[in-house]
Amino acid sequence: MALDATFYALIGLILFLALIAYLKVPGMIASALDARADKIGNELAEAKRLREEAQSLVAEYQRKRKDAEAEAASIVAAAQREAEMLTAEAKQKTEEYVARRTALSEQKIKQAESDAINAVRSAAVDLAISAAEKVLSAKTDAGAQDTLFKKALGEVKSRLN
Repeated sequence: MALDATFYALIGLILFLALIAYLKVPGMIASALDARADKIGNELAEAKRLREEAQSLVAEYQRKRKDAEAEAASIVAAAQREAEMLTAEAKQKTEEYVARRTALSEQKIKQAESDAINAVRSAAVDLAISAAEKVLSAKTDAGAQDTLFKKALGEVKSRLN
């Protein structure tokens, strides 16, 4: 058997493997890998916990959003009902005001008509009395004038009343 480079390489390899086994390198590698695996496992557990927490927060915020939307919708509906009620009330008050003003105006018009009719009657009576007095004074003597005047005055009074 010749001691060539292959034999020495084999011996170097065996010594190297023996040295690695003596220094417990595979145990250190295994413990390092175990530590890394534990670390990765812990990170995964933490990530899972954070994900569940985030999902619960999302669900809670969605519920709060739905509650807020429902409350906003009820507020809007209440405001619409109140606005409709105020509009109806304002319309009713406006109609009542117009009706009162119309009635008052009609009453004033009737009063003005009545006053105008009375004024025309009074003026007509005064004019008729004056005209009758002039006609009678021109055509009759004093005694007959007095009698006719009283008679005409009585007729006018009876017609006016």
